[in-house]
Amino acid sequence: MLELLNMNALLLFILTSLAYLVAYHTYGKFLAKKIFKINPNAAVPSKVYEDGKDYVPSERHVMFGHHFTSIAGTGPIVGPAIGVIWGWLPAVIWIVGGSIFMGAVHDFGSLIVSMRHKGRSISEIAGVVINKRVRTMFYIVVFLALLVVIAIFGLVIAVIFAQFPSSVLAVWAEIPVAILFGWMAFKKNKSLVWSTIVAVIAMYVFVFLGDIIPITLQGTTWLPATGLWTLILLTYAYFASILPVGFLLQPRDYLNAWQLYVGLGVVVLGLVATHFVTDFQIVAPALQLHPEGAPPILPFLFITIACGAVSGFHCLVCSGTSSKQISTESDAQFVGYGSMMVEAGLATVVIIAVTAGIGLSYDSGGNTLTGVQAWNAHYGSWASSAGLGSKLTAVVVGCANMMKTIGVPMSMGIAIMGVFIASFAGTTLDSATRVQRYIIAELFTDLKMPFFANKWVATGIAVVTAALMAFSSGANGKGALALWPMFGAINQLLGCLALLVITAYLRGKGGLKYIVTAIPCVILLVMTMWASTLNQLKFIAEGNYILSSINGIVIILAIAMIIEGGIVFVKGPNKNKLKSDDLTMESSCC
Repeated sequence: MLELLNMNALLLFILTSLAYLVAYHTYGKFLAKKIFKINPNAAVPSKVYEDGKDYVPSERHVMFGHHFTSIAGTGPIVGPAIGVIWGWLPAVIWIVGGSIFMGAVHDFGSLIVSMRHKGRSISEIAGVVINKRVRTMFYIVVFLALLVVIAIFGLVIAVIFAQFPSSVLAVWAEIPVAILFGWMAFKKNKSLVWSTIVAVIAMYVFVFLGDIIPITLQGTTWLPATGLWTLILLTYAYFASILPVGFLLQPRDYLNAWQLYVGLGVVVLGLVATHFVTDFQIVAPALQLHPEGAPPILPFLFITIACGAVSGFHCLVCSGTSSKQISTESDAQFVGYGSMMVEAGLATVVIIAVTAGIGLSYDSGGNTLTGVQAWNAHYGSWASSAGLGSKLTAVVVGCANMMKTIGVPMSMGIAIMGVFIASFAGTTLDSATRVQRYIIAELFTDLKMPFFANKWVATGIAVVTAALMAFSSGANGKGALALWPMFGAINQLLGCLALLVITAYLRGKGGLKYIVTAIPCVILLVMTMWASTLNQLKFIAEGNYILSSINGIVIILAIAMIIEGGIVFVKGPNKNKLKSDDLTMESSCC
């Protein structure tokens, strides 16, 4: 263990927050004005194809909340909670630098490119800016990634419900609250501000009630509680993803964002108060290159911490749902770049919680530990911090410790954190199912099989395949865990491919604009392929033929797409084809 320097937790929060704020108003504006040349009068899919279901022009703050909660999920919570085992300093550097110059660029680019191609998915756009072969290969990679996401996030929520039963009532109560809010604010045109205030208060009333009335689901002799929750959640995801976006998905995501803002605000107040009550220092090492049992920091830091720095899943949300709802191109920077900055801020708070907050008080087998001892009890080795429950515990306890300083009871702090983690996982489940439906529909439309492109059938395929994956290991619903070791690499590979598509798009516009996406693409590609290769060698050595086969297929597809993209990049894309598919070329703003 190597201790390079001590750092005050509040100072770290202030410095990183300033970095995100400055980046939004400098680099974000540079991208908007000079690279993507945002035009507030350009035609947008939400207005050109408005149908009240998927294409819905939305107010920018509502859109921000929906988009942010969809991309965030538990990614910026779990990833940083694992990645700090190599030290807080490399984790913070990667989150700050990665989010500003890679993640936000990836999200902003995916969003605006999709908006200029009729709200199509990034997979479909790959067929326009590169070729149809790449589009088909992209479909396969995206389908595999979303298959794991849908299957695993049902289990994630089930685990949260089991570990934090005080969160159950509040999470399910969000559904009727969100529907009523959407009806009042969007259908009856009531004041958005007052509707939001009333809805958020109602949601926190249920958090309070959930702390008083924890709910535990009992399994059956043939179906454990986790399996039963997984079935319930996948059923919910089916209906949530086919309902009009303004009925449940958008208002729920918007309110979840406000729930996060309030919860995060309480945590930050606790952080500030703790600073003045005690010497609130980070107790974790700044750098720890060889933690016991952990893989090497390079390249695995870059695939362990994805959300919060850069995540390929975001391109699916940007091009799958958000591009169909933004009402003007001038909102794209706020939604695309801005939401990534907020997510990076959340990831930073998580790092503070697990490297400083956990040091305030940590229960280890009935013994209350503090300081470095508390850190070592949880992060002494890769094995000691393994498991979803362990990672969530570190975050929840760290945040609850800080909230306790301002008078929030420990049980209430745990309830607040449990609810917004479960709520974030729920929004990811909703959005992933909806995006998977779009992917399946696009694929079968290209194959001239319209029956399977129907939203009811396509959503059924998305949910049933996820259920088969979830229950492949038995009734506990944990089958997707078998693919989890390779998900980080697949997720970042999606980010590489999205950046490749955006780079090809910018290459077609002329000049050197493509450099802002080409450099991040190359860096992320090197790290991801490096990690995927190491994973492949590990899977083969362990005799895990399922993982080695799937991972091998993904690597081959990635190499093929990179070659195809490289050829187009050198030759330049077909500009006539780009123009014929560019929505901004077809009409002016309606």
